[in-house]
Amino acid sequence: MSAEESTVADEVRTTIDVDTDRPWAWLGLAAFWGWLVVRWVNDFLLPESIAVPGDQSFFPAEPFASAAESLAATAASMGVVGGPLDFVAGLLSFVAGAIPSLPALARGAWLTIVLTVAGIALGFVLAVPLSVARVYGGRGLRWLSLSYTELIRGTPLLAQLFVLYFGLPLTQIVREIPGVGAGFLPGTAALVAILGFTINSAAYQAEYIRSALESVDAGQLTAARSIGLSKREGIRYVVLPQGLRYAIPGWSNELVYLIKYSSLAAFITVRELFFQAESIANDTFQYTELYVLAGLFYIALVVSASVLMNLVEDRTAIPGLGGRR
Repeated sequence: MSAEESTVADEVRTTIDVDTDRPWAWLGLAAFWGWLVVRWVNDFLLPESIAVPGDQSFFPAEPFASAAESLAATAASMGVVGGPLDFVAGLLSFVAGAIPSLPALARGAWLTIVLTVAGIALGFVLAVPLSVARVYGGRGLRWLSLSYTELIRGTPLLAQLFVLYFGLPLTQIVREIPGVGAGFLPGTAALVAILGFTINSAAYQAEYIRSALESVDAGQLTAARSIGLSKREGIRYVVLPQGLRYAIPGWSNELVYLIKYSSLAAFITVRELFFQAESIANDTFQYTELYVLAGLFYIALVVSASVLMNLVEDRTAIPGLGGRR
């Protein structure tokens, strides 16, 4: 990662730290995740006899709609002076319109998180050997690693998803796996999307980790060899633990990117957050309201991921070396 990218990442994390130090920000995140977890438990785990129906929100929309109508009428009677009341009426109307769509968006958020976590975790498993091969491998391994990363980073993620889902027989193979799409388990399209995100994320993570490995002093590996470790052991026990710490800021950015890129899975029929918002908007013609609401969901997910990665970076930082400002 370049010095400019590192500076931007530090500024973003600093901004998030400042925001989340405020009690209202923590309360907002806690309320969001509390409602989301309760919604998931209701939809996926509770028996139908005691669960709230999947298409029914926990909150009634009628009080907000009535209050919005009353305030709008009062604001209209007050003329120009009623501008603030009209603004509040618009917010209440937005809330009233958003409440019925919350259950579907919660289910979409579940798939968005599954796609993101699975994609970045499995991508990390591929990225580590790719980056090690690029830095310490022979000419053949370096060429293979470079070819993979440049091919994947040089083609659009959406095109990769289309090839996997429509261009290969992979969809039929995945569909035959027992349990696919049952309960809270992802369906066929979601599993194909996870594979696509894994392949794509691995290429980007490999570059972040490669840059971090190259920032570890070469004398570290020499010192490891001098105490009897093999080259492979020196990389595993000495270089990688340090390099992976340096890679956390870039890895955090990849996590944030993947949360947003997961919306591309909607184009191969994955019913994630963006797909759910678009489907409801097509039925209700409330495009602005639904896309704004989906944007708020993405913001909450991104801020939560950034806070989590800040905690990881703090816990894994080497004292006096590479810590966050």
